[in-house]
Amino acid sequence: MPNVLVRDLPADVHAELQRRAAQAGQSLQQFLIVELTRLSATPTVADLFARVERRRGGRMPLADAVAHVEAGRQER
Repeated sequence: MPNVLVRDLPADVHAELQRRAAQAGQSLQQFLIVELTRLSATPTVADLFARVERRRGGRMPLADAVAHVEAGRQER
């Protein structure tokens, strides 16, 4: 399995990560594996916009889209 080395990590950041790991009942390494896995599974904003662009089927003016959203909210 690959390794990652982080140099020059600020002491306060390291302390906070250690605190969070301890709070979760994990070693710092276990905590960072979970957090980095979660981070890598979360799409970036650019990825989200690209996905929206690919799925876009029709065209609707922004004002109409806003009106539809507002109408839906008022129906609740």
